Amino acid sequence: MNKFWIIFFHTFLTKLKTKSFIVTTVITLLIIVLLANITNIIDFFNKGEEGEKIAVIDETGVLFDPFQNQLKAIDKDIQLKKFTGDKTKADKQVQNGDFDGVLVLSNNQENLPAAVYRSLTISNTSLLSSLENGLQQMKTQMAATQMNLSQEQLTKLYEPVSLKKVALEKDAKTEEELSQARGLVYVLLFVIYFAVIMYANMIAMEVATEKSSRVMEILISSVPPIKQMFAKILGVGLLGLLQLALMLGVAYFSLKQNMDSMEGGFFDVYGFGDVPVATLVYAFVFFLLGYFLYATLAAFLGSLVSRIEDVNQLITPMTYLLIIGFMIAMFGLVKPDATFITVTSYIPFFTPMLMFMRVGMLNLPFWEPILGIVILLVTIILFAIFGAKVYKGGVLLYGKSSSFKDIKKAMQLTKNE
Repeated sequence: MNKFWIIFFHTFLTKLKTKSFIVTTVITLLIIVLLANITNIIDFFNKGEEGEKIAVIDETGVLFDPFQNQLKAIDKDIQLKKFTGDKTKADKQVQNGDFDGVLVLSNNQENLPAAVYRSLTISNTSLLSSLENGLQQMKTQMAATQMNLSQEQLTKLYEPVSLKKVALEKDAKTEEELSQARGLVYVLLFVIYFAVIMYANMIAMEVATEKSSRVMEILISSVPPIKQMFAKILGVGLLGLLQLALMLGVAYFSLKQNMDSMEGGFFDVYGFGDVPVATLVYAFVFFLLGYFLYATLAAFLGSLVSRIEDVNQLITPMTYLLIIGFMIAMFGLVKPDATFITVTSYIPFFTPMLMFMRVGMLNLPFWEPILGIVILLVTIILFAIFGAKVYKGGVLLYGKSSSFKDIKKAMQLTKNE
Protein backbone atom coordinates (compact mmCIF):
# COMPACT_ATOMS: atom_id res chain seq x y z
CA MET A 1 0.00 0.00 0.00
CA ASN A 2 2.96 2.32 0.59
CA LYS A 3 3.81 2.12 -3.11
CA PHE A 4 0.26 3.21 -3.97
CA TRP A 5 0.58 6.36 -1.85
CA ILE A 6 4.05 7.07 -3.23
CA ILE A 7 2.65 7.09 -6.78
CA PHE A 8 -0.46 9.01 -5.63
CA PHE A 9 1.48 11.84 -3.99
CA HIS A 10 4.11 11.84 -6.73
CA THR A 11 1.41 12.32 -9.38
CA PHE A 12 -0.37 15.00 -7.34
CA LEU A 13 2.73 17.02 -6.40
CA THR A 14 4.36 16.71 -9.83
CA LYS A 15 1.27 18.05 -11.59
CA LEU A 16 0.73 20.67 -8.89
CA LYS A 17 4.19 22.15 -9.53
CA THR A 18 3.96 22.21 -13.32
CA LYS A 19 3.97 25.64 -14.96
CA SER A 20 0.97 24.75 -17.12
CA PHE A 21 -1.21 23.93 -14.08
CA ILE A 22 -0.12 27.04 -12.15
CA VAL A 23 -0.57 29.36 -15.15
CA THR A 24 -3.96 27.83 -16.08
CA THR A 25 -5.22 28.11 -12.49
CA VAL A 26 -4.03 31.70 -12.06
CA ILE A 27 -5.52 32.79 -15.40
CA THR A 28 -8.84 31.06 -14.59
CA LEU A 29 -9.01 32.72 -11.16
CA LEU A 30 -8.25 36.12 -12.70
CA ILE A 31 -11.04 35.61 -15.25
CA ILE A 32 -13.46 34.74 -12.41
CA VAL A 33 -12.47 37.89 -10.50
CA LEU A 34 -12.88 40.00 -13.66
CA LEU A 35 -16.32 38.52 -14.39
CA ALA A 36 -17.44 39.09 -10.79
CA ASN A 37 -16.28 42.72 -11.05
CA ILE A 38 -17.47 43.29 -14.62
CA THR A 39 -20.12 45.84 -13.55
CA ASN A 40 -17.55 47.90 -11.64
CA ILE A 41 -15.11 47.69 -14.55
CA ILE A 42 -17.74 48.88 -17.04
CA ASP A 43 -18.74 51.73 -14.71
CA PHE A 44 -15.08 52.74 -14.33
CA PHE A 45 -14.53 53.03 -18.09
CA ASN A 46 -17.90 54.73 -18.62
CA LYS A 47 -17.26 57.29 -15.88
CA GLY A 48 -17.51 60.79 -17.30
CA GLU A 49 -18.92 59.58 -20.62
CA GLU A 50 -22.19 60.98 -21.87
CA GLY A 51 -24.98 58.83 -23.24
CA GLU A 52 -25.79 58.49 -26.92
CA LYS A 53 -26.79 61.73 -28.63
CA ILE A 54 -29.66 61.34 -31.05
CA ALA A 55 -30.88 64.07 -33.39
CA VAL A 56 -34.66 63.88 -33.83
CA ILE A 57 -36.40 65.24 -36.91
CA ASP A 58 -40.10 65.47 -36.02
CA GLU A 59 -42.02 65.71 -39.30
CA THR A 60 -45.34 65.83 -37.43
CA GLY A 61 -44.39 68.62 -35.02
CA VAL A 62 -46.15 66.88 -32.10
CA LEU A 63 -44.34 63.58 -31.46
CA PHE A 64 -41.03 64.79 -30.01
CA ASP A 65 -42.20 65.67 -26.48
CA PRO A 66 -44.27 62.49 -25.81
CA PHE A 67 -41.50 60.35 -27.28
CA GLN A 68 -38.89 62.03 -25.08
CA ASN A 69 -41.04 61.43 -21.99
CA GLN A 70 -41.44 57.74 -22.85
CA LEU A 71 -37.72 57.30 -23.52
CA LYS A 72 -36.67 58.88 -20.21
CA ALA A 73 -38.53 56.14 -18.37
CA ILE A 74 -36.69 53.48 -20.41
CA ASP A 75 -33.13 54.83 -20.63
CA LYS A 76 -32.33 58.21 -19.11
CA ASP A 77 -28.79 58.20 -20.55
CA ILE A 78 -30.00 58.62 -24.15
CA GLN A 79 -29.97 62.32 -25.07
CA LEU A 80 -32.51 63.52 -27.63
CA LYS A 81 -32.13 66.85 -29.41
CA LYS A 82 -34.76 68.31 -31.67
CA PHE A 83 -33.18 68.95 -35.06
CA THR A 84 -34.59 71.65 -37.28
CA GLY A 85 -32.55 70.97 -40.43
CA ASP A 86 -33.18 68.42 -43.15
CA LYS A 87 -32.03 64.78 -43.30
CA THR A 88 -28.96 65.54 -45.41
CA LYS A 89 -27.65 68.06 -42.89
CA ALA A 90 -28.37 65.66 -40.01
CA ASP A 91 -26.55 62.82 -41.78
CA LYS A 92 -23.47 65.01 -42.19
CA GLN A 93 -23.44 65.83 -38.48
CA VAL A 94 -23.62 62.10 -37.70
CA GLN A 95 -20.66 61.52 -40.02
CA ASN A 96 -18.75 64.34 -38.27
CA GLY A 97 -19.40 62.72 -34.89
CA ASP A 98 -21.74 65.40 -33.53
CA PHE A 99 -24.55 62.85 -33.15
CA ASP A 100 -24.66 59.06 -32.83
CA GLY A 101 -27.70 58.83 -35.05
CA VAL A 102 -30.74 60.55 -36.53
CA LEU A 103 -34.33 59.53 -35.75
CA VAL A 104 -36.99 60.72 -38.17
CA LEU A 105 -40.47 60.70 -36.61
CA SER A 106 -43.58 60.62 -38.78
CA ASN A 107 -47.14 59.29 -38.90
CA ASN A 108 -48.29 56.30 -40.93
CA GLN A 109 -51.55 56.01 -42.89
CA GLU A 110 -53.46 55.27 -39.67
CA ASN A 111 -52.08 58.44 -38.09
CA LEU A 112 -49.92 56.41 -35.68
CA PRO A 113 -46.19 56.94 -35.01
CA ALA A 114 -43.56 55.52 -37.36
CA ALA A 115 -39.85 56.21 -37.46
CA VAL A 116 -36.63 55.74 -39.41
CA TYR A 117 -33.29 55.53 -37.59
CA ARG A 118 -30.16 56.53 -39.51
CA SER A 119 -26.59 56.06 -38.21
CA LEU A 120 -23.16 54.97 -39.37
CA THR A 121 -23.82 51.45 -38.09
CA ILE A 122 -26.81 49.67 -36.56
CA SER A 123 -24.74 47.40 -34.28
CA ASN A 124 -25.82 49.07 -31.01
CA THR A 125 -28.75 46.73 -30.28
CA SER A 126 -29.27 48.16 -26.79
CA LEU A 127 -29.89 51.67 -28.17
CA LEU A 128 -32.14 50.37 -30.95
CA SER A 129 -34.15 48.32 -28.46
CA SER A 130 -34.69 51.37 -26.22
CA LEU A 131 -35.81 53.51 -29.16
CA GLU A 132 -38.16 50.78 -30.38
CA ASN A 133 -39.69 50.29 -26.92
CA GLY A 134 -40.22 54.06 -26.55
CA LEU A 135 -41.95 54.24 -29.94
CA GLN A 136 -44.09 51.19 -29.14
CA GLN A 137 -45.32 52.65 -25.87
CA MET A 138 -46.08 55.99 -27.50
CA LYS A 139 -47.96 54.23 -30.31
CA THR A 140 -49.97 52.23 -27.78
CA GLN A 141 -50.99 55.37 -25.92
CA MET A 142 -52.04 57.13 -29.15
CA ALA A 143 -53.93 54.08 -30.42
CA ALA A 144 -55.79 53.84 -27.11
CA THR A 145 -56.75 57.52 -27.40
CA GLN A 146 -58.07 57.00 -30.93
CA MET A 147 -60.21 54.08 -29.72
CA ASN A 148 -61.39 56.07 -26.68
CA LEU A 149 -59.87 53.56 -24.25
CA SER A 150 -59.34 54.71 -20.69
CA GLN A 151 -56.08 54.17 -18.85
CA GLU A 152 -57.76 51.45 -16.77
CA GLN A 153 -58.95 49.64 -19.89
CA LEU A 154 -55.50 49.91 -21.44
CA THR A 155 -53.86 48.54 -18.28
CA LYS A 156 -56.32 45.66 -18.18
CA LEU A 157 -55.69 44.91 -21.84
CA TYR A 158 -51.94 44.48 -21.30
CA GLU A 159 -52.23 42.81 -17.91
CA PRO A 160 -50.43 39.41 -17.99
CA VAL A 161 -52.70 36.38 -18.09
CA SER A 162 -52.93 34.37 -14.87
CA LEU A 163 -51.79 30.77 -15.27
CA LYS A 164 -51.55 28.74 -12.09
CA LYS A 165 -49.54 25.53 -12.30
CA VAL A 166 -50.79 22.66 -10.16
CA ALA A 167 -48.83 19.39 -9.95
CA LEU A 168 -51.04 16.42 -9.11
CA GLU A 169 -48.15 14.13 -8.26
CA LYS A 170 -47.54 13.73 -4.55
CA ASP A 171 -44.60 15.82 -3.24
CA ALA A 172 -44.06 17.25 -6.74
CA LYS A 173 -41.52 20.07 -6.99
CA THR A 174 -42.80 23.62 -6.97
CA GLU A 175 -41.91 26.09 -9.74
CA GLU A 176 -39.29 27.71 -7.49
CA GLU A 177 -37.76 24.32 -6.61
CA LEU A 178 -37.65 23.38 -10.30
CA SER A 179 -35.94 26.66 -11.12
CA GLN A 180 -33.27 26.10 -8.45
CA ALA A 181 -32.84 22.45 -9.43
CA ARG A 182 -32.48 23.43 -13.08
CA GLY A 183 -29.76 25.93 -12.13
CA LEU A 184 -27.86 23.36 -10.06
CA VAL A 185 -28.15 20.72 -12.79
CA TYR A 186 -27.00 23.22 -15.41
CA VAL A 187 -23.92 24.12 -13.33
CA LEU A 188 -23.07 20.50 -12.56
CA LEU A 189 -23.39 19.47 -16.21
CA PHE A 190 -20.75 22.03 -17.14
CA VAL A 191 -18.56 21.01 -14.18
CA ILE A 192 -18.68 17.32 -15.18
CA TYR A 193 -18.09 18.17 -18.83
CA PHE A 194 -15.06 20.39 -18.30
CA ALA A 195 -13.64 18.31 -15.44
CA VAL A 196 -13.65 15.16 -17.54
CA ILE A 197 -12.31 16.96 -20.60
CA MET A 198 -9.44 18.51 -18.61
CA TYR A 199 -8.51 15.89 -16.04
CA ALA A 200 -9.16 12.69 -18.02
CA ASN A 201 -6.95 14.10 -20.75
CA MET A 202 -4.37 14.97 -18.06
CA ILE A 203 -4.37 11.34 -16.84
CA ALA A 204 -3.86 9.98 -20.36
CA MET A 205 -1.04 12.48 -20.93
CA GLU A 206 0.57 11.54 -17.60
CA VAL A 207 0.61 7.83 -18.50
CA ALA A 208 1.88 8.50 -22.02
CA THR A 209 4.63 10.81 -20.72
CA GLU A 210 5.97 8.26 -18.23
CA LYS A 211 5.75 5.54 -20.82
CA SER A 212 7.72 7.57 -23.35
CA SER A 213 10.46 8.05 -20.75
CA ARG A 214 10.60 4.27 -20.03
CA VAL A 215 9.84 4.92 -16.35
CA MET A 216 6.76 2.73 -16.72
CA GLU A 217 8.80 -0.41 -17.31
CA ILE A 218 10.32 -0.01 -13.85
CA LEU A 219 7.04 0.84 -12.15
CA ILE A 220 5.04 -1.97 -13.71
CA SER A 221 7.47 -4.58 -12.38
CA SER A 222 7.22 -3.32 -8.78
CA VAL A 223 3.62 -2.05 -8.44
CA PRO A 224 0.44 -3.92 -9.49
CA PRO A 225 -1.07 -2.18 -12.54
CA ILE A 226 -4.47 -1.58 -10.92
CA LYS A 227 -2.80 0.16 -7.95
CA GLN A 228 -0.65 2.22 -10.27
CA MET A 229 -3.61 3.20 -12.46
CA PHE A 230 -5.86 4.27 -9.58
CA ALA A 231 -3.02 6.08 -7.81
CA LYS A 232 -2.70 8.29 -10.90
CA ILE A 233 -6.48 8.69 -11.23
CA LEU A 234 -6.81 9.73 -7.57
CA GLY A 235 -3.76 11.99 -7.76
CA VAL A 236 -5.10 13.92 -10.72
CA GLY A 237 -8.60 13.83 -9.18
CA LEU A 238 -7.36 15.47 -5.98
CA LEU A 239 -5.60 18.08 -8.09
CA GLY A 240 -8.85 18.75 -9.95
CA LEU A 241 -10.84 19.08 -6.71
CA LEU A 242 -8.25 21.51 -5.38
CA GLN A 243 -8.48 23.62 -8.52
CA LEU A 244 -12.29 23.51 -8.46
CA ALA A 245 -12.36 24.50 -4.77
CA LEU A 246 -10.11 27.48 -5.52
CA MET A 247 -12.38 28.59 -8.36
CA LEU A 248 -15.56 28.30 -6.28
CA GLY A 249 -13.91 30.01 -3.30
CA VAL A 250 -12.64 32.97 -5.33
CA ALA A 251 -16.01 33.29 -7.09
CA TYR A 252 -17.81 33.17 -3.73
CA PHE A 253 -15.78 35.96 -2.11
CA SER A 254 -15.82 38.07 -5.29
CA LEU A 255 -19.61 37.85 -5.55
CA LYS A 256 -20.08 38.59 -1.85
CA GLN A 257 -17.95 41.73 -2.10
CA ASN A 258 -19.53 43.09 -5.27
CA MET A 259 -23.19 42.31 -4.71
CA ASP A 260 -24.53 43.96 -1.57
CA SER A 261 -27.93 42.31 -2.00
CA MET A 262 -26.42 38.86 -1.58
CA GLU A 263 -26.75 37.44 1.90
CA GLY A 264 -26.29 34.05 3.47
CA GLY A 265 -23.73 31.32 3.15
CA PHE A 266 -21.95 29.56 0.32
CA PHE A 267 -25.01 27.89 -1.24
CA ASP A 268 -27.20 30.97 -0.77
CA VAL A 269 -24.75 33.09 -2.79
CA TYR A 270 -24.93 30.62 -5.67
CA GLY A 271 -28.74 30.47 -5.42
CA PHE A 272 -28.91 26.90 -4.11
CA GLY A 273 -29.81 27.65 -0.49
CA ASP A 274 -33.21 25.92 -0.67
CA VAL A 275 -32.09 22.92 -2.72
CA PRO A 276 -32.71 19.68 -0.76
CA VAL A 277 -29.63 18.16 0.85
CA ALA A 278 -30.31 14.86 -0.95
CA THR A 279 -29.99 16.62 -4.32
CA LEU A 280 -26.62 18.11 -3.32
CA VAL A 281 -25.44 14.66 -2.16
CA TYR A 282 -26.50 13.13 -5.48
CA ALA A 283 -24.66 15.95 -7.28
CA PHE A 284 -21.43 15.08 -5.47
CA VAL A 285 -21.87 11.31 -5.92
CA PHE A 286 -22.62 11.46 -9.66
CA PHE A 287 -19.78 13.94 -10.19
CA LEU A 288 -17.26 11.59 -8.54
CA LEU A 289 -18.57 8.49 -10.30
CA GLY A 290 -18.58 10.28 -13.66
CA TYR A 291 -15.00 11.35 -13.09
CA PHE A 292 -13.83 7.82 -12.15
CA LEU A 293 -15.67 6.29 -15.11
CA TYR A 294 -14.01 8.49 -17.72
CA ALA A 295 -10.70 8.70 -15.84
CA THR A 296 -10.37 4.88 -15.78
CA LEU A 297 -11.14 4.80 -19.49
CA ALA A 298 -8.58 7.55 -20.18
CA ALA A 299 -5.87 5.81 -18.13
CA PHE A 300 -5.84 2.58 -20.09
CA LEU A 301 -6.26 4.41 -23.39
CA GLY A 302 -3.23 6.51 -22.47
CA SER A 303 -1.25 3.34 -21.81
CA LEU A 304 -1.71 2.29 -25.46
CA VAL A 305 0.25 5.21 -26.90
CA SER A 306 3.99 5.69 -26.69
CA ARG A 307 3.99 9.21 -28.10
CA ILE A 308 2.26 12.15 -26.42
CA GLU A 309 1.13 13.36 -29.85
CA ASP A 310 -1.10 10.28 -30.24
CA VAL A 311 -3.05 10.80 -26.99
CA ASN A 312 -5.68 13.17 -28.35
CA GLN A 313 -6.37 10.96 -31.34
CA LEU A 314 -7.02 7.88 -29.21
CA ILE A 315 -9.24 9.55 -26.60
CA THR A 316 -11.33 11.44 -29.18
CA PRO A 317 -14.11 8.76 -29.20
CA MET A 318 -14.32 9.12 -25.40
CA THR A 319 -14.70 12.88 -25.82
CA TYR A 320 -17.50 12.35 -28.34
CA LEU A 321 -19.38 10.18 -25.82
CA LEU A 322 -19.12 12.98 -23.29
CA ILE A 323 -20.34 15.58 -25.80
CA ILE A 324 -23.31 13.39 -26.78
CA GLY A 325 -24.26 12.95 -23.11
CA PHE A 326 -23.97 16.70 -22.54
CA MET A 327 -26.18 17.54 -25.52
CA ILE A 328 -28.84 15.01 -24.44
CA ALA A 329 -28.78 16.53 -20.95
CA MET A 330 -29.32 20.02 -22.39
CA PHE A 331 -32.43 18.71 -24.16
CA GLY A 332 -33.48 16.97 -20.96
CA LEU A 333 -33.52 20.25 -19.01
CA VAL A 334 -36.55 21.24 -21.09
CA LYS A 335 -38.30 17.84 -21.00
CA PRO A 336 -36.74 15.68 -18.25
CA ASP A 337 -39.57 13.12 -18.28
CA ALA A 338 -39.13 12.15 -21.95
CA THR A 339 -38.84 8.40 -22.55
CA PHE A 340 -35.65 8.92 -24.54
CA ILE A 341 -34.05 10.67 -21.56
CA THR A 342 -35.17 7.92 -19.17
CA VAL A 343 -33.72 5.13 -21.32
CA THR A 344 -30.39 6.85 -22.03
CA SER A 345 -29.94 7.73 -18.34
CA TYR A 346 -29.17 4.02 -17.73
CA ILE A 347 -26.35 3.96 -20.30
CA PRO A 348 -23.20 4.19 -18.12
CA PHE A 349 -21.43 6.83 -20.24
CA PHE A 350 -24.45 9.14 -19.95
CA THR A 351 -25.66 8.21 -16.44
CA PRO A 352 -23.61 10.79 -14.45
CA MET A 353 -25.23 13.68 -16.30
CA LEU A 354 -28.65 12.34 -17.25
CA MET A 355 -29.54 10.51 -14.03
CA PHE A 356 -28.57 13.49 -11.91
CA MET A 357 -30.54 15.77 -14.21
CA ARG A 358 -33.60 13.54 -13.65
CA VAL A 359 -33.01 13.42 -9.88
CA GLY A 360 -32.83 17.21 -9.74
CA MET A 361 -35.84 17.89 -11.98
CA LEU A 362 -38.21 15.04 -11.10
CA ASN A 363 -39.43 13.13 -8.06
CA LEU A 364 -37.99 9.74 -8.91
CA PRO A 365 -38.55 6.53 -6.99
CA PHE A 366 -35.61 5.87 -4.66
CA TRP A 367 -34.52 2.83 -6.65
CA GLU A 368 -33.88 4.73 -9.92
CA PRO A 369 -30.90 6.88 -8.82
CA ILE A 370 -29.61 3.96 -6.73
CA LEU A 371 -29.79 1.73 -9.81
CA GLY A 372 -27.89 4.42 -11.75
CA ILE A 373 -25.20 4.49 -9.04
CA VAL A 374 -24.96 0.68 -9.07
CA ILE A 375 -24.64 0.67 -12.88
CA LEU A 376 -21.82 3.20 -12.65
CA LEU A 377 -20.02 1.29 -9.87
CA VAL A 378 -20.25 -2.01 -11.77
CA THR A 379 -19.04 -0.32 -14.97
CA ILE A 380 -16.13 1.32 -13.16
CA ILE A 381 -15.14 -2.03 -11.57
CA LEU A 382 -15.31 -3.79 -14.95
CA PHE A 383 -13.29 -0.98 -16.54
CA ALA A 384 -10.81 -1.23 -13.68
CA ILE A 385 -10.33 -5.00 -14.12
CA PHE A 386 -10.21 -4.84 -17.90
CA GLY A 387 -8.28 -1.58 -17.84
CA ALA A 388 -5.64 -3.00 -15.47
CA LYS A 389 -4.98 -5.85 -17.93
CA VAL A 390 -4.79 -3.47 -20.88
CA TYR A 391 -2.73 -1.04 -18.80
CA LYS A 392 -0.21 -3.72 -17.81
CA GLY A 393 0.34 -4.84 -21.39
CA GLY A 394 -0.20 -1.43 -22.96
CA VAL A 395 2.68 0.20 -21.14
CA LEU A 396 5.00 -2.31 -22.81
CA LEU A 397 3.77 -1.39 -26.30
CA TYR A 398 6.02 0.98 -28.20
CA GLY A 399 5.86 2.46 -31.64
CA LYS A 400 3.02 4.34 -33.31
CA SER A 401 -0.32 3.60 -31.64
CA SER A 402 -3.43 5.06 -33.15
CA SER A 403 -5.87 2.17 -33.28
CA PHE A 404 -8.04 0.30 -30.81
CA LYS A 405 -6.50 -2.90 -32.25
CA ASP A 406 -3.66 -2.18 -29.84
CA ILE A 407 -5.98 -3.24 -26.98
CA LYS A 408 -5.79 -6.82 -28.25
CA LYS A 409 -1.99 -6.63 -28.42
CA ALA A 410 -1.87 -5.27 -24.89
CA MET A 411 -4.03 -8.13 -23.60
CA GLN A 412 -1.76 -10.68 -25.26
CA LEU A 413 1.30 -9.12 -23.66
CA THR A 414 -0.42 -9.31 -20.28
CA LYS A 415 -1.18 -13.04 -20.73
CA ASN A 416 2.39 -13.80 -21.79
CA GLU A 417 3.84 -12.36 -18.58
